[in-house]
Amino acid sequence: MNRTFILIMLSGTFFSAVSQILLKQSANIRYENRIREYLNFRVILSYTIYMLILLLNTWCYTKVDMRYGPVIDTAAYVFVLLLSHFILKEKITKGKIMGNLIIIAGILIYTL
Repeated sequence: MNRTFILIMLSGTFFSAVSQILLKQSANIRYENRIREYLNFRVILSYTIYMLILLLNTWCYTKVDMRYGPVIDTAAYVFVLLLSHFILKEKITKGKIMGNLIIIAGILIYTL
């Protein structure tokens, strides 16, 4: 198994979280018409990132065992929690912390 491809997949997960934040920012803005809600910079950039990550992950799966993919993808929850706090100024609640700790514990148990 090539660690480089796992790191590429993990960075893709991070950028997937970034694109989710972009979509959330776009949803919080009022637009003058329905078309602008879907055809604006944040939405187009977000879905472009998603598409590139999909292609990148497809390539990485040729080098990484399939069982590691879902484990790597769960890191997105942690990234979204942190990015939401720092960029969107959302509060980190005890429930969110507990949920993310359970996710991290699951990742560690599965990989060890």
